[in-house]
Amino acid sequence: MSIQYKTVSESRVAISELMLPSYSNFNGKIHGGYILSLLDQIAFACASKHSRTYCVTASVDTVDFLNPIEVGELVTMRASVNYVGRTSMVVGIRVEAENIQTGQVKHCNSSYFTMVARDDTGNGVEVAGLILENTTEIKRFLKALKRIEMKNSRKDEFDREDFSPENYLNELQSHKVKINCEW
Repeated sequence: MSIQYKTVSESRVAISELMLPSYSNFNGKIHGGYILSLLDQIAFACASKHSRTYCVTASVDTVDFLNPIEVGELVTMRASVNYVGRTSMVVGIRVEAENIQTGQVKHCNSSYFTMVARDDTGNGVEVAGLILENTTEIKRFLKALKRIEMKNSRKDEFDREDFSPENYLNELQSHKVKINCEW
């Protein structure tokens, strides 16, 4: 069986939604939890479109809230597959909000969701490879690789059986922390 490949654009998904007062928090801005829910939905749609199967969220690697979203703004989310592994995909999502009266658009959020393709019994399904067609797509793939490497490095360093916090106490000296325990 030969490996199938798809272009990034073949799996790209975009959604737009008008932000209603019922989506707002106590400060009158759109609640971050509502945006996270929409992010998860578009990540699922994009990953499922790429893999042609059901996908689950494995992790949310980064969610950067850059600007608040106001009630009445039109929010557009654009998602693309930035990286593929054997059964996993990293979906990058950009969120923009447009003031529909002035036409002003602002970048509000960037997020990276790791999605895993599953079959009906919950087993991993191999996903199509990715055809990178421009320098932006290459850069996104490489950045996803680096995030994965950094995540694995942190996990290896801090989840080891022989991990000792004493070895890191000097790093805490420049932070607003007080250690109140004995070793």
